[in-house]
Amino acid sequence: MRKRSERVLGYLRVSTEEQAASGLGLADQRAVIETEAQRRGWHDLHLLMDDGYSAKNLQRPAIGEALAALASGDAGILVVSKLDRLSRSLLDFATLMDRARREGWQLVVLDLALDTTTPSGQLMANVMACFAQYERQLIGHRTSAALQQKKAQGARLGRPRSLPASVVRRIVEERAGGATLTAIAAGLDADHVPTAQGGVRWYPATVAAVLRSHSLDVYTAAAAPVGDGQVDQTTARL
Repeated sequence: MRKRSERVLGYLRVSTEEQAASGLGLADQRAVIETEAQRRGWHDLHLLMDDGYSAKNLQRPAIGEALAALASGDAGILVVSKLDRLSRSLLDFATLMDRARREGWQLVVLDLALDTTTPSGQLMANVMACFAQYERQLIGHRTSAALQQKKAQGARLGRPRSLPASVVRRIVEERAGGATLTAIAAGLDADHVPTAQGGVRWYPATVAAVLRSHSLDVYTAAAAPVGDGQVDQTTARL
């Protein structure tokens, strides 16, 4: 197993390019981190900075570089002067702590005195990891409930269908005439008809999906209220 590097990564962030140019805010962050490094005897300190980036998420070049180095073992500790320099999202921070625990590197947040190199810091990391998992489960549950509600209302889920109406009509008519799913797929392949996603090969399952989608369309149209000046599609087909 590769030995993890003793390199310490100090992360700095300012939210505007003007702050980066003037050094406003950066000098304080640098001084706090360098003082802590000297106190702890961190001789291999490397500073990374994101200038002009907010902390709404972790999609930033320097923090991305830092996390890659930590994950690969090229660094062992990530230190920031203040939590808000790293993230303003509690879920992102909890997820980051969980990642540090799983990948085996340490996180030090100086303004919170949070240090995963200590037993109390490791306990906090475990608590935050549980919070992150709980929050992800809540988000997943809410998303699933919303999708089921849309489905119950007749909304189409997934990618939109891009098959020409003539191809759908052909499949429906051939199936109504007694053709098997396999025979319909073979006929479409023989005629070089592309699938809805541009594929060159039809399968019985693909044909079945088109038929199910068509049935949903028919049901949705039949269930829709008929307004003034509109023709009831169910009656029109009779």
